[in-house]
Amino acid sequence: MGIELAIVGILVGFISGFFGVGGGAILVPILMYLGFDIKEAIGISVVQMLFSSLFGSYLNYKRGTLKVSSTIFFGFGGLFGALGSGYLVHMLSSYTLTILLFLVLLYSLYKFFKSPHTSDKEEIENRGLFFVIGACVGLFSMSIGIGGALILTPIMVAFLHFDIKKAVSASLFFVVFSSFSGFISLSYYGYIDYTHGILIGLSSLIGVYFGISIAHKTNPKRHKNLILVLNIITLALIANKIIGY
Repeated sequence: MGIELAIVGILVGFISGFFGVGGGAILVPILMYLGFDIKEAIGISVVQMLFSSLFGSYLNYKRGTLKVSSTIFFGFGGLFGALGSGYLVHMLSSYTLTILLFLVLLYSLYKFFKSPHTSDKEEIENRGLFFVIGACVGLFSMSIGIGGALILTPIMVAFLHFDIKKAVSASLFFVVFSSFSGFISLSYYGYIDYTHGILIGLSSLIGVYFGISIAHKTNPKRHKNLILVLNIITLALIANKIIGY
């Protein structure tokens, strides 16, 4: 199982770096197919997201695509909201969490499909609004084992008029805060699998490096289309799991 999980970590790390996501949206379904319960998968996913988002955000900052000054307020909100994630995981059944994950990704797919890959409108800069959005995304996303980037990126592009490259980098940075807070909350309720989480997390760093390198060489329109493909594949995996319950 160790070798398989290391390979999964590299794959998820690449996806995390390329798409600017924590990786939970793809890692949780994969772990469920490997025999983990969704609550176990969520705990492993949170650890992996912490590794990949920290390293990925550092690389994005060095490349100049991460604007920390205002987008950090998404992170502060996520840090606050994700503290309640352990409670929701504790209270809701595995089936309910799976349904919620499916609905969130369906929403993400719809909004991202409707939004342009570049916007001719001025970016909205409102730190209070950023905090509120971050708190809501953090609470809900960490409860279903994803960092929140798949939810936040469409919001930033469709409603706040961010360029796709900036939104992807900012969303991965957001995952640093939400995953850290979610890690604390889920640890309190005993849902963190440290051994498997660290194994996958360390392996993911290799994938993150190559994912970000390739992402910076990809044009915005193609980048957006590939994100849509990722969402569709993930939705299909989760839908099949729901049918199997």
